[in-house]
Amino acid sequence: MSSTSPTPDSGTRPAVEVAGVTKAYGDRRAVDGVSLTIRRGEFFGLLGPNGAGKSTLVEIMEGLRKADSGSVRVFGDSPWPRNTALLPRMGVQTQTSAFFVRLTVQEHLRTVASLFGADHAAVDATLGAVGLGGQRDVRVDNLSGGQRQRLAIASALVHGPELIFLDEPTAALDTEGRRDLWEVLRGLKAEGRTIVYTTHHLDEAEALCDRVGILVAGRLIVTDEPQRLIHTFGSGSRLLVPLGRIDEQRARELPGVDGVAVQGGHLVLETRETGRVLAALDALAGLDGVQTRTPSLEDVYLELTARRTPLDTGTDAETHADATTTQEQQA
Repeated sequence: MSSTSPTPDSGTRPAVEVAGVTKAYGDRRAVDGVSLTIRRGEFFGLLGPNGAGKSTLVEIMEGLRKADSGSVRVFGDSPWPRNTALLPRMGVQTQTSAFFVRLTVQEHLRTVASLFGADHAAVDATLGAVGLGGQRDVRVDNLSGGQRQRLAIASALVHGPELIFLDEPTAALDTEGRRDLWEVLRGLKAEGRTIVYTTHHLDEAEALCDRVGILVAGRLIVTDEPQRLIHTFGSGSRLLVPLGRIDEQRARELPGVDGVAVQGGHLVLETRETGRVLAALDALAGLDGVQTRTPSLEDVYLELTARRTPLDTGTDAETHADATTTQEQQA
């Protein structure tokens, strides 16, 4: 990949500033009054159910869609109308990336790189980084879905952008591919790049992101560091005790136990005082086979999204949004 360094901006101007942005399709608001600041060098994850408005919001930041109201600034400038001065500083991977399907993988990426003035060395390095070095001479229309996803990511990275937008980049990747991409993204962050990332993989967001925002029905309901969210909203730990080790009533009476349930061959003890419960359980029945499950970002996400009513399906707004993209880009 290109080794271009991020361009200095005056002061400590954020990479992205979103203020009161709305976007409606008919009587449905895909984005509903969202305000958000993404710092330079930050790895920011945007999470939410299908139809929550994630892709619409990201495309407004990228300058691919026009907001109905509110403002967006990328490095201090508006991305809409299409701001060509910003394009070399941004890398964009969308859910529906376009390809030159009759070219080989290497030819395709060289074509993309040439649009930004990146050299051939950057092409080869980027193909290697995303795991496509062995497919460089394969025609794009012969790639698998996962390989096309890798090529879409490579196309967003090849010119060494300062700000990288990735919309569910690991959706078509296998476990090994996901982990390989994690390392690529960690390397980019270490170079000072800013990454805006949507994903349905909560373990991914917890492992990679400095902060996450959770979007439900077009509204940003919370923004914070993953571990702070877990600490604030997490429901405590769960201890999985093999059935027969201790009966339910005795388990409920253990000091520090908040709740008891039976699940899949285990007695599940919920607690916010893990050490205290483990000590009591050890004295009573031993700890052989006992498993501890600590709260995760996924637990917090499910708790927060369950409290609010999302869009009925999200399909109407998102389909309408897809149908109007070309019109907005040509406006």
